[in-house]
Amino acid sequence: MKAIWNDQVIAEAPKEALVYIEGNWYFPPDSVRAEFLHKSDTPYACPWKGVCQYFTVGDATGQSEDNAWSYPNPLPSAIERTHKDFANYVAFWRDVTVSE
Repeated sequence: MKAIWNDQVIAEAPKEALVYIEGNWYFPPDSVRAEFLHKSDTPYACPWKGVCQYFTVGDATGQSEDNAWSYPNPLPSAIERTHKDFANYVAFWRDVTVSE
């Protein structure tokens, strides 16, 4: 699967390596091109997943604010619920296209 932003592949991994949660594909941290992610100060905590880290997706050509997120330390119950430790896995939305 690939995550594409601004005609560039910013994450790529086999589908089996991703985690699907609430309609979003979460990419393993080592499959994401970190140079496209910039930590955001936007606060958010999911009641069942835990504290979220948002990222602005971008490069010299532009940025998409808060267009990616991850859970650095998901709650133990969230790991049990998803059957996978998805710590630091990254999900995308809005103008990032995720496809097979």
